[in-house]
Amino acid sequence: MLLEFACSNHKSIRNEVLFSAMAGKDNTFEEKTKEIPGGRVLKSAIIYGANGAGKSNLIDAISFVKNLVVNSINHQPGQGIRQIPHKLDGFSADSTYRIQFVTQNIRYVFGFSLRNMLVSDEYLYYFPNNRQTKIYERTAKSFSAGYKFRGKFSACKDVLKPNRLLLSCAANFSAVKEIADAYNFFGNELVVYHPANQSNWMNYSLYQMNTNPKMKSAVLNFLSELGTGIKDIHVTVDEKMLESSELPPFLSDEFKALLLQNSVNAITARVNYDKFDIDLIQEESTGTQKLFAILCPIIDIMMNGKVLICDELESSLHESLVFGLVKLFINTQTNKFAQMFLTTHETGLLNLDLFRRDQIWFAEMRKEDRSTDLYSLAEIKNVRKEDNFGRGYISGKYGAVPMLNLNFADIVSEM
Repeated sequence: MLLEFACSNHKSIRNEVLFSAMAGKDNTFEEKTKEIPGGRVLKSAIIYGANGAGKSNLIDAISFVKNLVVNSINHQPGQGIRQIPHKLDGFSADSTYRIQFVTQNIRYVFGFSLRNMLVSDEYLYYFPNNRQTKIYERTAKSFSAGYKFRGKFSACKDVLKPNRLLLSCAANFSAVKEIADAYNFFGNELVVYHPANQSNWMNYSLYQMNTNPKMKSAVLNFLSELGTGIKDIHVTVDEKMLESSELPPFLSDEFKALLLQNSVNAITARVNYDKFDIDLIQEESTGTQKLFAILCPIIDIMMNGKVLICDELESSLHESLVFGLVKLFINTQTNKFAQMFLTTHETGLLNLDLFRRDQIWFAEMRKEDRSTDLYSLAEIKNVRKEDNFGRGYISGKYGAVPMLNLNFADIVSEM
């Protein structure tokens, strides 16, 4: 479970912003929250904002942390950490990241700061018996371990570099269960989706539907619930040799010869409706293609209690499909507590039949320094449950909407 995420000096995010998945005082849909020591955790949340307000940069910051944890062990000496700070602060100011999460029923807090593209400090705590306990604290290249963990990270001293996170090093060069569990959260339990990921997700989904009958059945049930009219899908995976005509002409003859020696998997998929079937990749709509690409990963996330962070789920999808997909995720009961947090422009989701006020968030651009502010609907005063939130958002009642009250007739008349 993701509990909260905070960061500063990352792209349009200048001053620290905090996104929290902890439930507030609202008592609606409590059956869709999960109780942990100290509060209740929300299953989902949506983040709205104008283009350029920075909501995607919040997702980017979470993705950045995930990737740095998983991959910084591979950074070479002298290589800086690729991160984009706010234009007015730059690399010389601290960029900070902090995340609280639960894995293996234990709460963790992990954070670090960057300055001049290198790690300036880092820490990892956990809460056995609900009491904060230090696993390690780090400043630049030196670190100290908590009492229970003394001597456990000695092998990390030689591999720890200013461009590597200690968590990444310790996961590869120690045998500490708490480190392995925290690292596994970032590597396997925290899933970030960008529209650019769709091709990878499609390949995964097609392989799953070809080899996993239970997964295929679950996908077809979801498609039926969403009213797509799809009755079945037939996926075949064949191994074949590449033909020279299939290779781009700009490749060198040596590289072409090398590629032609290797076999590749040829995947075909045909979607069956009542009276006909069509090729998924060549003939089907982009919206249906996206549904097939995301459903298997989403089902896996639901069944295994993972966290899905999704940027603009509605891209290429009809608003009714987005609404149905989110509703299915929220209402489907599984043995694990899965979470979905997404940025969106789809105002149809601004619906208290789906979300509580503390599950609706807004990103807004501050005019004075073009930095991102982040706040929830629960923080706004005089918001009533019976309000039309979609209409209120479009009218600018909650902020985070561009170009309000522009008189386009006057603009055109001046041209």
